[in-house]
Amino acid sequence: MVPMMVVGIGQCSWDYLALVDRFPAEDTKKEVLRWEEQGGGPVATALVALRRLGMSTRFHGVVGEDPAGERIRESLKAEGVDTGGLLLRPGATSQTAFIVAEQATGRRTIYWRRPSGAPLGAKELGPAFLEGARFLHLDGLMAEASLHAARGARRRGIPAMLDAGRLREGMLDVAREVPFVVASEEFARDLGMRAGGEEEFLRRAEGMFPGTFTVTLGAQGSLTRTPEGRVFHVPAFEVEAVDTTGAGDVFHGGYIYGLLRGWELLSTVRFAAALAALACRRPGGRAGIPGLTEVEGFLSRRTERPES
Repeated sequence: MVPMMVVGIGQCSWDYLALVDRFPAEDTKKEVLRWEEQGGGPVATALVALRRLGMSTRFHGVVGEDPAGERIRESLKAEGVDTGGLLLRPGATSQTAFIVAEQATGRRTIYWRRPSGAPLGAKELGPAFLEGARFLHLDGLMAEASLHAARGARRRGIPAMLDAGRLREGMLDVAREVPFVVASEEFARDLGMRAGGEEEFLRRAEGMFPGTFTVTLGAQGSLTRTPEGRVFHVPAFEVEAVDTTGAGDVFHGGYIYGLLRGWELLSTVRFAAALAALACRRPGGRAGIPGLTEVEGFLSRRTERPES
């Protein structure tokens, strides 16, 4: 089977991680159990997850002319992600993050610095940026390029997903152009939505977006509303979580994989939840991302396997 191409446009980062047994009190010292450095960023990490599942991927974004930028590029290349669309901003710094993860709970706190270079522009994507694409994945953080790409995908009949992390300028414009919005709980709160069960979720989500709308709720799993008005809840899978960094990004990768395989939506979301849970067993957003065989084995022991 020829791997299906997923094109991603968005953030990429170089992450420095510190694993501690417990978060320290203010104005104290804390011994670090483990140091890690890994690539990060919402779309970039989702594409890495898709590569480990056997999909072909291409990334469009920006890095600075610094060691972090070189590490970002090389980490993606090492995973087999096509970096032909990753542009270098001369004299600029890349996005970096320092992440402290609490081993006992898997919770993490992220300190990050945005890149100093200009965001990717629509014209920089070029006329053939969707060539060979079977799916488009966006995080909406480069608003002009994201909206241009979403509209281009819609004209070509290419399905697209928005990873809606927060309600930023231009995010709603992109969300209304794509058939799949998978949002964080923070994004839902920004829209005035509150957790209140499936009926409350349906009432608030009705008419908000034309396509499928999923909200991830961390340990509480996720809620999904289909265009037909059906709502379902998928619980989170229990694992011995070490670090939840990147779990949402990996969830998006699993979601896209299921859609491209043509699975029923409930099976798709369950697969995404399993992939994300397994990724939390190691520090960082990428080190713990499993391959397809491991996810299928995990699901076979807990629920029905998605149909092929």
